[in-house]
Amino acid sequence: MEMDTLDHKAADAFEGYLVRKDLVRTFARQFPVPTYVVEFMLGRYCASTDPEEIEEGLEIVQRQLSSRTVRAGEEELFKARAYKQGSAKLIDIVSVRFVEKEGGYLASLPSLNLNRVRIPDKIVDDNERLLTGGFYAEVTLEYDSVIAEEKGNAFGISELRPIQMSKRNVLDILAEARSNFSSEEWRDFLVRSIGLESNALTQRAKDAILLRMVPFVERNYNMVELGPRGTGKSHLFQQVSPYAHLISGGKATIAKMFVNNANGQRGLVCQYDVVCFDEVSGISFDTKEGINIMKGYMESGEFSRGKESIRADGSMVFVGNFDVDVEHQQRVGHLFGPLPAEMRDDTAWMDRIHCYLPGWDVPKMNKDLTTDHFGLVSDFFSECMSRLRFESRVSAMQNRVHLGGALSGRDTNAVNKTVSGLLKLMYPNQDMPVSDEDLEWATRLGLEVRRRVKEQQKRVGAAEFRNTHFSYFIGDDGVEKFVATPELRSDNEIGDDPLEPGQIWTISEGGADMEDNAGLYRIEVNEGPGSGVKILNNPAPAAFKESVRYAEQNLYSRSGQLIGDRDPRSHEFSIQLRAFDAAKRGSKLGMAALIAMCSSLLKKSVKGGLIVVGEINLGGSIEPISNAVNIAELAVEKGASALLMPVTARRQLYDLSDDMATKIDIQFYQDARDALLKAIVE
Repeated sequence: MEMDTLDHKAADAFEGYLVRKDLVRTFARQFPVPTYVVEFMLGRYCASTDPEEIEEGLEIVQRQLSSRTVRAGEEELFKARAYKQGSAKLIDIVSVRFVEKEGGYLASLPSLNLNRVRIPDKIVDDNERLLTGGFYAEVTLEYDSVIAEEKGNAFGISELRPIQMSKRNVLDILAEARSNFSSEEWRDFLVRSIGLESNALTQRAKDAILLRMVPFVERNYNMVELGPRGTGKSHLFQQVSPYAHLISGGKATIAKMFVNNANGQRGLVCQYDVVCFDEVSGISFDTKEGINIMKGYMESGEFSRGKESIRADGSMVFVGNFDVDVEHQQRVGHLFGPLPAEMRDDTAWMDRIHCYLPGWDVPKMNKDLTTDHFGLVSDFFSECMSRLRFESRVSAMQNRVHLGGALSGRDTNAVNKTVSGLLKLMYPNQDMPVSDEDLEWATRLGLEVRRRVKEQQKRVGAAEFRNTHFSYFIGDDGVEKFVATPELRSDNEIGDDPLEPGQIWTISEGGADMEDNAGLYRIEVNEGPGSGVKILNNPAPAAFKESVRYAEQNLYSRSGQLIGDRDPRSHEFSIQLRAFDAAKRGSKLGMAALIAMCSSLLKKSVKGGLIVVGEINLGGSIEPISNAVNIAELAVEKGASALLMPVTARRQLYDLSDDMATKIDIQFYQDARDALLKAIVE
């Protein structure tokens, strides 16, 4: 392996905390222990860039793992070794409980099927996590024949060395080293640290992998990741960190997850930083109450046991598979479809999800995606992530980023948590200034993964979630920018599917001003209780404002002809203009704006592939179009299948070439009612 610039930088900054990730794979699945145990051993003996030292270290690691890990069927061999030699060394997950009858502690060693192992009080006092779920450790197991005759529990632990970082200043080391890397290099280095090659991944895939790390650094963070099989969704939670616990399918009990009411034993959310439900479609709770306790915990981080309220900060992650591709899943239902029935259509449960991670952005794992370069030793990295949980980076957003008006309180909280988590990963040093580029990157990502949740709630049919126009401003006088979820549709394509009610494609022919050019726009309208029209664009283009005013007055004065007995004055319309060309003025779009408002009120979609053009004036008559041929050619270029324009433009189209005329269906309208009837889906 050739060391690259990033390897050299990392070697200088993290001496003693690096491991070559291809070495980890040589031992992976060879021994019955997780990756982070193997990395701990490699970090101890192979944390070097010198090939000879690495070679020597590998022999020691191979020898120790071979002699100290218990394979299936070898349980009695280790017990016999301890019996004959007085003691035996092994690597196992050790957990401890207090037994009143014994007046002391007893340990369990699952790989030897022993659950009444003596352990000195001092070892337990020094390692309190033994009492809350336990951890992997190197154990010296002794056999005492005298105690065997008296009490029966002959085996005892005389020494225990945890397989995790014991240093207190890990975060200082990480924070200090970060200053040697640019943001791009640091992002790539984090991806390498979990065993993947950043150069083989797209930017979207890297973003998704960093989002997978957010639950490790952010307390009470709720995340869903659904996607194709084989993209390594559960790898991080099972192999990389001892602070995560993976539940695979089956029943989840309240006692196991939260608290055992019989003995007060705290559950997994109290013991681990992250609890991950793998193959989530197969998971169910033992009682109906379970899902309600979970919803309460996901909202507040608390649950109750009798009168006592218990706080915990374990994050919850739900991962599962799509049986179809994401486009098909959206056609047949919504993106929470693979979840269990109790969660699938429950908008209250969905509302507690801070992040819907697009699992389809991560490629299927193969040997080209795994890295041969250096990365952080897993136990050091996971310890740093665990320490970062008690910090926050929300302050980095204050007075720099302002979120748009479409976000509810829960939306804002979700976005803040995601942004804080991403910035903690990127800036482990609290005092290091966050660049505008990284702040905007984290904000856009936070808005996208929360909007994806909101879009699914909208699909389930809850009217309260109708406004999904998530936006943000950078700085006090910044331009409002809207964030979409890429899978909804390719943003600049006019598809053949009908648009959602309130949305319409239109072309402005431009105005008298030199900068007012022809261009494609999409108008998106949401209606709700209230009155008046609100343009969400900030600042709203003056020409578009005027067109909307004409459309609004025509809607009020001709409501009977257009929308029947509905009263438009008792509805508030939120309008957003989205430009898809260099043109931004949005002049002469009155007819499209009027149809979009009617469409949102009638809850009827505009036909797929249709572009509507034309301006309506205050009296309701239609303004003539000056260059209909230019508009028709632009519509063909943008992929439209139909064009609806004022009938006064018919004669101009004699100049349209035969080739163009055969590629698009041009229809004409006489007045506003005629245009509406021809535009909306019957």
